[in-house]
Amino acid sequence: MINLRKITENNFIDAFNLKLGAGQDAFVSHPIRSLAQAYVYRNQCQPFGIYNDEEMVGYVMVIYDYDIPEYDIWHMMIDVKHQGKGFGKAALEIVLSYIGSKPFGDSNRVTLTCNKDNEVALALYHSFGFQESGEADDDEIELSMTIPNEPRLKNDETAK
Repeated sequence: MINLRKITENNFIDAFNLKLGAGQDAFVSHPIRSLAQAYVYRNQCQPFGIYNDEEMVGYVMVIYDYDIPEYDIWHMMIDVKHQGKGFGKAALEIVLSYIGSKPFGDSNRVTLTCNKDNEVALALYHSFGFQESGEADDDEIELSMTIPNEPRLKNDETAK
């Protein structure tokens, strides 16, 4: 079962060992970079390992932008060995539920960026209701959505 677990001193090496597929480094940063950013933004973000039962299969970071205010999803990735199994979709559902609990501040706006050529990720984000905002930076386009007020976690899903 897919669940999120906070990155801690007990599992950060597992995040470092995640691998992207050939050419995917053009689409997403490795968790090593993201964890450095998490340290800098430690008062407004939470990095998570994406787990299938007890195995880390991916990584994602949620950050809160107090200036806007909005939640941002950064660096979501699934290890190359586990892609195509629905783990990204399941993880995104849990991430949105976590954001719905408003862990850092009161906002229902969620934003992320995606490489315009990453057709798989764009299809996933569109399926959840993300839409292009019109903002772009080089090859990255911004997508955003508004989430419902109530948390979406099911009884058997966790964001520990």
